[in-house]
Amino acid sequence: MEKQIVLLPGDGIGREVIQSAKEVLEAVAEEFQHSFSFETHEIGGAAIDLYGSPLPESTVEACKKADAVLLGAVGGPKWDQNPSHLRPERGLLGIRKALDLFANLRPIKGFKNLLHASPLKAEIVNGSDLLIVRELTGGLYFGTPSERRDGGNAVVDTLYYTRKEIERIVDKGFQAAQQRRGRLTSVDKANVLESSKLWREVVGEKKSHYPDVVVDHILVDAAAMKLITNPSQFDVIVTENLFGDILSDEASVLTGSLGMLPSASLREDGVGLYEPVHGSAPDIAGKGIANPIAMILSAALMLRYSFELENEAKLIEEAVQATLDAGYHTGDLQVTDGKLVGTVEMTKLIVDYIKTRVHQSA
Repeated sequence: MEKQIVLLPGDGIGREVIQSAKEVLEAVAEEFQHSFSFETHEIGGAAIDLYGSPLPESTVEACKKADAVLLGAVGGPKWDQNPSHLRPERGLLGIRKALDLFANLRPIKGFKNLLHASPLKAEIVNGSDLLIVRELTGGLYFGTPSERRDGGNAVVDTLYYTRKEIERIVDKGFQAAQQRRGRLTSVDKANVLESSKLWREVVGEKKSHYPDVVVDHILVDAAAMKLITNPSQFDVIVTENLFGDILSDEASVLTGSLGMLPSASLREDGVGLYEPVHGSAPDIAGKGIANPIAMILSAALMLRYSFELENEAKLIEEAVQATLDAGYHTGDLQVTDGKLVGTVEMTKLIVDYIKTRVHQSA
């Protein structure tokens, strides 16, 4: 069956790296006899310039019909002075809401030959390979009422969750742990917050449905500390929106380059939006030097979580690792003794590895 993929290049280097992901997916389709169709639509600043909106209705409708969506990046100084409803980031928030993407997955992996770029000691980061599963549509960011009172001298933000909202993200955390090393760390603040007490109750109830997963509970402040002192102890972390936002940003610096980090945002039926963690990098856009790896790894996540093509996803990840192991790198990776390549060259190296590996296995 043909899978329909919508490409949202967005702004800056998003347009370059999404082409890299498309080429990798085309190679996978060819070698494994899959059928992928691609449709390109605008989002962010490019959509503002063309259609007067950061998220045109045609883009929303196309994404709703798709099996998965790949997004490059949005934003840039060109639109910084726009009113809030005409900011590129509104497009990203809008499409997440339109598709009901409740689960954000952020894998963090320490690539051995890039550990020198981490702000932490290499021996601390070495072996790190974790996944943060963050609830994306509830909590403080979406609770009502959020308001100012007493003439602006007092404020109220409401942390609101339903049991169903907690259950579905906890299920996603358990399922992710089953696909990895079978260990789930649930992060909360159950010693203070009623919402966290309910969260911990739900995790306890769900545990019996996943007997192959070992579960730990940890308070968010301790989790933040252990991410820095011993990140390799974690497999899958599941947590609510605010905690997940903070912890995933903290963890993102472990690898030393945002150019290596993919992400996935999923809804309950497996349809997802996949994007690199990095921004649009307008200062290097069009120069052919952007690192496509985060976008390519995001495509691998798409194959894993939306299409259930685990072997194909692993092969892409293997191709990335092998290319790095061979000494190839883009400029952002701060490698002094390797082989510096641009976006096109890095993409070709990864594609060539995939094709060679499949032929060797035939």
